[in-house]
Amino acid sequence: MAATPVPASSAVRTLIPARIDRLPWSRFHTRMVVALGVAWILDGLEITVASAVADTLTKPETLHMSSAAVGLLATIYLAGEVVGALFFGSLSDKLGRRNLFMLTLAVYLVGSGLTALTLGNGAGWVLFLYATRFVAGMGIGGEYAAINSAIDELIPARYRGRVDIAVNGTYWAGAVLGTIGTYILLNRMDLSLGWRLGFLIGPILGLIILFVRRHLPESPRWQIMHGKADAAEESISQIEQEVEHAGRSLPAVDESKAIEVIPAERIGYVALARVLFRDYPSRAILGASLMISQSFLYNAIFFTYTLVLGKFYGVPSAATPIYLIAFAIGNLVGPFTIGHLFDTLGRRTMLAGTYLVSGALLAVTAVLFYTGSLNAITQTIAWCVIFFFASAGASAGYLTVSEIFPLEVRAKAIAVFFAIAQCFGALGPVIYGALIGAGDHPVRLFIGYLLGAVIMIAGGLVARFLAVDAEGKSLEEIAQPLSAAGRKGRTRAEGASSPFST
Repeated sequence: MAATPVPASSAVRTLIPARIDRLPWSRFHTRMVVALGVAWILDGLEITVASAVADTLTKPETLHMSSAAVGLLATIYLAGEVVGALFFGSLSDKLGRRNLFMLTLAVYLVGSGLTALTLGNGAGWVLFLYATRFVAGMGIGGEYAAINSAIDELIPARYRGRVDIAVNGTYWAGAVLGTIGTYILLNRMDLSLGWRLGFLIGPILGLIILFVRRHLPESPRWQIMHGKADAAEESISQIEQEVEHAGRSLPAVDESKAIEVIPAERIGYVALARVLFRDYPSRAILGASLMISQSFLYNAIFFTYTLVLGKFYGVPSAATPIYLIAFAIGNLVGPFTIGHLFDTLGRRTMLAGTYLVSGALLAVTAVLFYTGSLNAITQTIAWCVIFFFASAGASAGYLTVSEIFPLEVRAKAIAVFFAIAQCFGALGPVIYGALIGAGDHPVRLFIGYLLGAVIMIAGGLVARFLAVDAEGKSLEEIAQPLSAAGRKGRTRAEGASSPFST
């Protein structure tokens, strides 16, 4: 059925948000989470593969690049993520979630696939390699904005927290897959072929998922807020029919939850800034604090972990993948085992708790490191425990920025906070790499670990006072749509959740 735009002057009464939130869990939701959640697996895989083949690319039999040139690959990939998040995030709010989660995956497939076709080490080929890494990063950055929006808008409110956190946590499943894959490829095949096949692992997985995504509907929430009433009804009916065909009965819709919307005009980044800092100042501070603190800690530790193992504990580079797998598994387990508590104990308690606990444990580990009480194995165990909590908190940071702002600017808001986090997070590897040095001044790294602990604890304190109690609430209750008829300023949810709201 063709979409019928509603004139901007007329209000539409709709029950679509209530119809989505009353749905029981079904095969549709599982299929949707698998098809969309692969974005984080691909990002974890891409970064891990790039890290694993870094030394290989300096070999004469591969591309014979300098260490600095190889290091620049990571920077370019992260820059691509920032640009992709901002660019595709804006398009996602304008053109729809489905259009963008198809496009961003295609962009990633092209970028990462072409990386494997870098055939020489001349200046032209090096530029080609950098360009393909930038394009792959753009695709993944765009995925973050489009996918988080789609998942939150299609998942019933009572499941949203645990599902979103688990999906974000699958980044580390990608890290495990990338580590194992590259370890096998680089040790069982010719190096010149092995590194190229490593960069094809993600595109092969992505190509399969692309076909699964083709059958997912557009977000009915996005459609109704943009005046596409007929298309929204078609999408929600398709979802309801699939749920019913699976043998699940649908409870009655609460008519009191109907809302009236007037399709809003397109909102750019300048208007977004006004929405964030005029209507939702405490939420903007919350989102920035959570995203910056977790990004700084993760980039600082993850990108320098093998250096710590080698410089301070004498672990040979060939053995580091084993330690990285253990580290990744610790990160993966956290969101899957305690993610449900964000829906039961609540966002505020769990956000503050995971950030504060991980920061405190990092401080304790810093002392143990400085006193020489740790070895490679106990250091890895300590990291696994710390990031068991930190991973759940970091995943909840993405959940937070994707659910506390109005639907019309949701993807752009995710993109902005993701970009801010990446920019600050990029400082971590530089700072900690300098602190590690040749491994003969442990006091410097001790101070660096304490810095990371303070930053995480600060993020936890901000969450304690500014977090939004969003558990079990519909997205429209958390943040009233800009298109809602009669909307005036912030919703009651912000005022009730934050003692610092004005």
